[in-house]
Amino acid sequence: MIELSEMSRAELQAWVIGLLAEMFELDAAELTAESNLYADLDIDSIDAVDLAVKLKQLTGKRLQPEVFKTIRTIGDVVDALSGVTEPAL
Repeated sequence: MIELSEMSRAELQAWVIGLLAEMFELDAAELTAESNLYADLDIDSIDAVDLAVKLKQLTGKRLQPEVFKTIRTIGDVVDALSGVTEPAL
């Protein structure tokens, strides 16, 4: 299982990009934090659910549905994953 709390933001972004490239047969070199999952990467809603399931399998962390609905870019995925590692106040 991936330990998100031990990763820097840059490492987390690189990991997310690698995962997206592998899952959706994308060129990792073309992916940036600003890449839009839907417009740029042609990921549909079924793919997005697959991504959420894969992230939970790999990290043991579940993205809350309200957070998941706001994700549009790779940077948003990184932000969401960073958020699940922070302890609730």
